[in-house]
Amino acid sequence: MSVFDGLDAEDYDRSYSDRALLRRILSYFKPHIKLLILVSCLVLLTSIAGAVQPLVVSKSIEYLGTKINYSLIGLMVGGILLLNGLNWLANLFRRQYMVQVIADVAIKLAKDAFRAATTHDLSFYDEISSGRVQSRISSDTRDFGNLIGLSTDLISQIFESVFLAVILLRINLYLSLIVFSVVPIVFLYTFIYRKIARTVTRAGMQAMAEVNTTIKETISGILVAKNFRQEKSVYQIFQKANQLSYRVNIKRGFVLSFVFPILNLISSFVITALVYFGSLTVEQGIVTAASWYLFTLSLDRFLYPIMSLSSFTTQIQTGLAASERVFALIDAESSVKQIDDIKVGRLNGEIEFKQVCIRYRTGEPVVDNLTLTIPAGESVAFVGHTGAGKTTIARMIARFYEFQSGSILIDGTDIRRFDLNSYRNNLGIVTQVPFLFSGTILENIRYACPDTPLAEIQSMAKSIGDGEWMDSLSNGFDTQVGERGNLLSMGQKQLVALMRVLIQKPSIFILDEATASIDPFTERQIQKALDIILSKTTSILIAHRLSTIKSADRIVVLDSGHIVESGNHDHLMALNGVYSNLYQTYFRHQSLDYVNQAVQFRSSEG
Repeated sequence: MSVFDGLDAEDYDRSYSDRALLRRILSYFKPHIKLLILVSCLVLLTSIAGAVQPLVVSKSIEYLGTKINYSLIGLMVGGILLLNGLNWLANLFRRQYMVQVIADVAIKLAKDAFRAATTHDLSFYDEISSGRVQSRISSDTRDFGNLIGLSTDLISQIFESVFLAVILLRINLYLSLIVFSVVPIVFLYTFIYRKIARTVTRAGMQAMAEVNTTIKETISGILVAKNFRQEKSVYQIFQKANQLSYRVNIKRGFVLSFVFPILNLISSFVITALVYFGSLTVEQGIVTAASWYLFTLSLDRFLYPIMSLSSFTTQIQTGLAASERVFALIDAESSVKQIDDIKVGRLNGEIEFKQVCIRYRTGEPVVDNLTLTIPAGESVAFVGHTGAGKTTIARMIARFYEFQSGSILIDGTDIRRFDLNSYRNNLGIVTQVPFLFSGTILENIRYACPDTPLAEIQSMAKSIGDGEWMDSLSNGFDTQVGERGNLLSMGQKQLVALMRVLIQKPSIFILDEATASIDPFTERQIQKALDIILSKTTSILIAHRLSTIKSADRIVVLDSGHIVESGNHDHLMALNGVYSNLYQTYFRHQSLDYVNQAVQFRSSEG
């Protein structure tokens, strides 16, 4: 069993050819073409300065012969200092300009990756963990930036090798051919090694993404872990992911460790051959000792970039694998398909389902042949057992999931023809577990409408039970909610989420109601907020509270993705069917619990 078998590749991963990757990478550099031309000139300058230096030394030795000429020595020293100074300055500016280019390209790539991550539909995140996506946006874009820096260093050295090759050929063709014989061997080795390096590098990144995912999920669920005393268990889960990463990277390091020993072996053979045959050519008078010195001095400068081509392969393949993973995230196709981009203003909110069917990966229909019309302004509560398809219906309306057949019409227009952004501006959505961002209550309420005046928000807050719910907050609208809103109670989070919808003034309201129990006071506040929203919108309620169900204009009962009953509470109870059974087994007990809580609450106040 391979150590890589424990890694799960994401479904949207894809392999790009080197040509496709290069073309894609170059597209990010187009806006910086002028700066890159300047960098290229500086690279050329450093290459020439580096290549000419051995020539200056060799020629000086040749002119000096056996006599000491202080003027010539001064010129030689001055020439070398000038070349080194020129090389240093050109290198300095080249690196400064490349830092700017790399930073701009890396941030653009990160922006594109993050934008893609935010635009992917919810079904994408049903399959892919957020920790793995985070790894691609942060770690992989950083590795991509390192690739660019390495590439410019390598290009500079290759230019220098080309100049030195010309110099070596002019000194002695025979010795040059000995040196050049190593080039095809190194290139062949690099070609073979490249594929292996890409594979093990990609595996290393997947292993690190696995570790990041484990850390993120563990920290997010630390409260649950502590509640069930599972600190040791979550540590073991982390250890398992960490050990997998360790084994993968050991295997990766083992594979990559062959680079330098093999290159050094090749280099030693070339140098040995050059020393032997070079000494013979000097002895035979074919070349001078100074020329042979130039040859040996230039040899290292010539071979280093050639050898680096393979030694840099590790870092280059890391960068290419990183760019491949980021581009895969950007290119991942959305399952939600829009057939037009009609911009819409304020919608009336009429919703019509026509024989709609949606299946998930299992192939079983979650909602099957759904036909239903919801007039504008009507509130409809969907009830049913877990898995009946209630939340799926709400998510189809929001275009978070794609249905496979049938059609959904909003105000008579196919929902797939709308521009998604302008359409979703008409939606107000409260999820089952309301998510609040770190910050104040006011910042969370203003999340979608940052310019809403404070006076308007205060007025809306007072319209919900005369604003009594605000009295329970330590610092009013400036109260910090904490990470994910953990400093607030579930009821307070729901009220903030409802306020966030109220100021948005949506045409269609979708509520996936929380199942957590809350005190009677907060429930009354929530119901008053709901009444305000229901009076102004077409509302889809995934209802878990009897008070919410009874406040709806119509109740639709679902069973295995089909509508089995529809009507108001009294009508459905008279049918003595699925709804009546739900009421007797769940809602009735919930109502009795609420009455008991209310009595206790009033007693405590009295």
